[in-house]
Amino acid sequence: MTTHAFDRIKMPPGFWEGLRQLGIASHDVARKAGLPLTIISETAVSTAQYYSIWQAYSDLVGDIAQGMIKLATIYEATKYPPTVLATYHARDYRDALHRMVRYKQLCPPESLRMIEGGEECTIELEWLVTDQTCPPLLVGITLAFLLELGRRGTGQHLKASAVEFSQPMGDVQALEVYFGCRIRTDSDRNRLTLYRHDLDSPFLTYNEELLEVLTPALDLTLHQHQDNRSISNMVKWIMKRTLSGGRPDVQTVAKELGMSDRTLQRRLTDENSSFNHLLTQARQEQARMYLADLSLDIKEVAFLIGYEDQNSFYRAFRSWEGDTPANWRRGHTGGQANVEDMPSDRLNNH
Repeated sequence: MTTHAFDRIKMPPGFWEGLRQLGIASHDVARKAGLPLTIISETAVSTAQYYSIWQAYSDLVGDIAQGMIKLATIYEATKYPPTVLATYHARDYRDALHRMVRYKQLCPPESLRMIEGGEECTIELEWLVTDQTCPPLLVGITLAFLLELGRRGTGQHLKASAVEFSQPMGDVQALEVYFGCRIRTDSDRNRLTLYRHDLDSPFLTYNEELLEVLTPALDLTLHQHQDNRSISNMVKWIMKRTLSGGRPDVQTVAKELGMSDRTLQRRLTDENSSFNHLLTQARQEQARMYLADLSLDIKEVAFLIGYEDQNSFYRAFRSWEGDTPANWRRGHTGGQANVEDMPSDRLNNH
């Protein structure tokens, strides 16, 4: 997918230092990834670059499982960004996980879903705006970090109940020793299952004063971020980009977002929206923008927003604005509508 406003990922603070501690030079990773050395100093990269960096580390370290475990355990808490500090200093493991799920929205490309039920708590990975395959090592370290967070916070060697991966993960035996449970690598999802009673374990790192400072600032940032990065906005952005090719369908948009059409529809419902509603909005907004450009005749505007004939566009626009495209253009730009700008059913009435 083409890089756009939703496709900027912050590099974790301390990432390159962590690799150095493992004996892997940052410039070797950049070269292996096929990226310029200046990428090392970048604070944000594209999804494609982010994945390339992780894949390069995976290739250099050799075994996926060993590379995942080494980096997860060596990473220093002092290098955590504010989004993670707010989880590390939470009241207990449950509070930490809830904060992680919430603030993970500020750190794409993945999101987390947490479900408690019975004696277990399941945390599942979902991927956001990408149609690329995520490196297995990145998947693994994301789940490992959730367990590592509990271990560091509680001071206990917590074990997972189950771990599922959708791809091969290298040394499975090493993973089973690390997670303390059986590992499945042929699942249709990437999921960590914890013992629910562990979630009640208090954090030795709990810092109420720090949370009182971090939480309001993070919540404000998250609110602003959600406004800019909502699924509805992303769907509408994709629609606007593809309208001239005809009416976008939910399957095509979902594929571009790297999710199933069912997941897309569910997430739109969560935002009190729908695919058809967003399509209407996208067409209306693009119609206004194109009509403001006097170099385009109305026939061209109709085509650019996905209408095969001018009459259909005329009827739709009338329902949106309560006026004809030509009259709207005159009222908003001072431009004069040409006779050829009028649809055939209007011409017949003149």
